[in-house]
Amino acid sequence: MQQTNPRPVFLNLVKIRLPMAGVMSIIHRATGVVMVLAIPLLIYLLDLSLSGAEGFAAAKGLFASGLVKLILFLFLWGLMHHFLAGIRYLLIDIDIGVEKPLFRQTAWAVTLAAPLLALVLLGGLS
Repeated sequence: MQQTNPRPVFLNLVKIRLPMAGVMSIIHRATGVVMVLAIPLLIYLLDLSLSGAEGFAAAKGLFASGLVKLILFLFLWGLMHHFLAGIRYLLIDIDIGVEKPLFRQTAWAVTLAAPLLALVLLGGLS
């Protein structure tokens, strides 16, 4: 008879290789958290821009900074990733893209398309 070992198992998370769909799922969850945390900043910027001509000029001046553009790009990247991954998950819910090769391809497509769409949107905002 086989005995089970009651000792705890140490899982080295750095050595575990997740499939691309698993990595994309973790990124999807992280982008959701980042978007929720960004809501107060976005509300502040909206309030500032709607307060009058001076507030609008101040908000516009904030977006001229390189650091703010980088933050905006990262936010847009997260938004696009969360949006595309959400569509992918909705399609999986109705049994489209469940097969293994297509499952992997759509995970890669979402991961690669999100920063490209963010760059396009950032270019349109500048």
